[in-house]
Amino acid sequence: MAKMYYEKDCELSYLDGKKIAIIGYGSQGHAHAMNLKDSGCDVCVGLREGSKNWANAEKAGLQVKTVAEAAKWGDIVMMLINDEVQAEVYKKDIAPYMTEGKALAFAHGFNIRYQQIVPPAGVDVFMAAPKGPGHTVRSTYVNGKGVPCLVAVEQNATGNAYKIALAYIAGIGGARAGVMETTFHDETETDLFGEQCVLCGGVVDLMKCGFETLVEAGYEPENAYFECIHEMKLIIDLINKGGVAAMNYSISDTAEFGEYVSGPRVLPYEETKKNMRKVLDDIQDGTFAGRWIAENKNGRTFFNSKRAQLKKHQMEIVGEELRKNMIWGGDKDLDTASN
Repeated sequence: MAKMYYEKDCELSYLDGKKIAIIGYGSQGHAHAMNLKDSGCDVCVGLREGSKNWANAEKAGLQVKTVAEAAKWGDIVMMLINDEVQAEVYKKDIAPYMTEGKALAFAHGFNIRYQQIVPPAGVDVFMAAPKGPGHTVRSTYVNGKGVPCLVAVEQNATGNAYKIALAYIAGIGGARAGVMETTFHDETETDLFGEQCVLCGGVVDLMKCGFETLVEAGYEPENAYFECIHEMKLIIDLINKGGVAAMNYSISDTAEFGEYVSGPRVLPYEETKKNMRKVLDDIQDGTFAGRWIAENKNGRTFFNSKRAQLKKHQMEIVGEELRKNMIWGGDKDLDTASN
């Protein structure tokens, strides 16, 4: 059983007197910065000059500096920009200021696991990884709750890296829900695998195939959207609360019987696991990381073409129109996506 920590195990006082530089102000960046600020921490946001988020961060009451200024100012430097740009930004604007006794923090282990960033020996290196999107990290904090987090320490130069990491997680609200201990190695590989095989790659392709099958059979696209996409959240919310058994308890016996007889037909068990194993192999041996790094160096041709294709897909067009006609009136505020 993995070791778990809660609020009673986290001393926010380990952040007393420490300046925290949040690099980036996207989904995770805005949540970490705002939550830490509301927890009484000394925070600044580091952004490139001319960033469209500069004014947004200042409007939220945060002090904003350039990335280099923030890295020089901060005792804890949290990397919350996209994985694919972290190494370049680190080498150019952060590495010169990572002096002994400071801490370099991450919410995902990609750049440490694949050695795109190699911190100096004298700094702490820790992970504070919420297991949810930044908008949920913020909205649950505001509501007095939190998103479960992972904690890992790659380098414990000061001897207090774990205590500082747990204090940081308490500051963003994660300790209210629970903190699980892991390693950079394990978090990176399981996170990439989960995204690709289940949470994003698997689920999106499954919904898309279901939608297309019903539409091609002559059913209304709106019905197909409701049955194969909209209701996914309802099912996942039940599983989140009490596991698959709780979900099965809440659905009809007809639906549960269909789960048993048709699930294996759609996803042939051994064949699916074999394919998943290949994906995991690519993650473990660095093939996927190399492909993603190369994709960004070569102009993102494949990535951008797939994104453009998805935007034009009928399920996206129908879904947007359908949501506009629902009671929530086309609300696109991601901060309320999990409410």
